[in-house]
Amino acid sequence: MTSTLDTAARLDHSSGVRVTRLGGRIGAQIDGVTLGPDLPADQLAAVRAALLEHKVVFFRDQHQLDDDGQVAFADQLGTTTTAHPTVNTGSAKVLSLNATRGMAANSWHTDVTFVDRVPALSILRGVVIPAYGGSTVWANTVAAYDHLPAPLRALVDGLWAVHSNDYDYAQQTESDAEKSDENLQFSRSQFAREVYETEHPVVRVHPETGERSLLLGHFVRKFVGLNSAESTALFQLLQTRVTKLENTYRWYWREGDVALWDNRATQHYAVADFDAQRREVRRVTVAGDIPRSISGESSRPLVGNAEAFSIVNELVS
Repeated sequence: MTSTLDTAARLDHSSGVRVTRLGGRIGAQIDGVTLGPDLPADQLAAVRAALLEHKVVFFRDQHQLDDDGQVAFADQLGTTTTAHPTVNTGSAKVLSLNATRGMAANSWHTDVTFVDRVPALSILRGVVIPAYGGSTVWANTVAAYDHLPAPLRALVDGLWAVHSNDYDYAQQTESDAEKSDENLQFSRSQFAREVYETEHPVVRVHPETGERSLLLGHFVRKFVGLNSAESTALFQLLQTRVTKLENTYRWYWREGDVALWDNRATQHYAVADFDAQRREVRRVTVAGDIPRSISGESSRPLVGNAEAFSIVNELVS
């Protein structure tokens, strides 16, 4: 008789990689892999296949990784970007997100959609994890599109949105208690020292799988052709579809954990429920393509040039 675990887990005998499904629509844990430079080709292929299928994959207890090892692993997945288009945490490739007083990425977003060349992949490593709280939730934006009713699909298939870096998840939350200089990791002037605006299709076609996904998140400022009230109402309607619990998986971090996600097919949200404890995670991103609509039109930069941040990688392979 086949158990639930047997049907949820899959072992690749040639590579030793075990992939265990965590949610019906998103998420898997990968065991049997030690991340770092020179990952065997069969293991790398198994990791990539699991990522494309499950959208976000997790590796426990990767204590051997430091910043250099994290970058070296990312380099095997594609060309790495600089740490961030505007802010600097002291590393050319690694963005340190160091939060206290419950300040974290507590809004739904896809990484760096305010530029035209949206990163393909993100790799996040748990460095300092609080004793409680501080989990991260991911949502499958392909599943969100697939489960739209026909009238909503007809509306969004040709719709475009303007994304901008008016604020970022690296900025802290907005309560008055958290606005003092000593609690802000990045100042408003640092994050917005160069403004970017880009028009993206609301429905983008994945360059590797051909799947359609909703390209939204908190960098959206408005929908092209709609006024501000209409944009707000429609954004809330679509975001609610993205973040339905059925589309999500919540990861409870331990130090040494690594999360790898497909930034072309997900949003994520770091939960700010860890009070005054310190939480530090470090991110490396892999360059992606310029999103294309169903009709084949490419995203259009309106303000800012992101060439210094990332190359355009038309297909990460």
